[in-house]
Amino acid sequence: MERIKKQGLIREFTVIPDFQKLGYELVAFTLVRTKSGLSAQELEKARQITLRDMSEKSPPEIVLFERGLGGGYTSIIVSFHHNYTEYAKLKEMMKEYPFLDHGAILSFLMDLNDSIHYRYFTFSTLARHLLTIKKQQ
Repeated sequence: MERIKKQGLIREFTVIPDFQKLGYELVAFTLVRTKSGLSAQELEKARQITLRDMSEKSPPEIVLFERGLGGGYTSIIVSFHHNYTEYAKLKEMMKEYPFLDHGAILSFLMDLNDSIHYRYFTFSTLARHLLTIKKQQ
């Protein structure tokens, strides 16, 4: 671990809590799209609003909000919720952003109380892979 930390391959050490024991029932993976036809100036304004809001008034349940590409979507939000009502409030909050295509919001919800889990959220597999990188080179 010290070797890969010195190489700059580790950004931070963290703890992944048991979200269910903390009272969360849902994980939401929400794909969003910016409206088409926005000018470069409008896109920059949207980016500035998003950056400001994420640093100043972002709901704490959002653990990831990033740009990307795939399936016609431009961003992903990952969030944890105590119940469906909290999740619905987050979706309502998204309507405050006029640059989002509100007809193109797609969510995949995971029930943390489900009795079947294929692989829990962890970075241990990735960590094991990182430790083998140097050996492969």
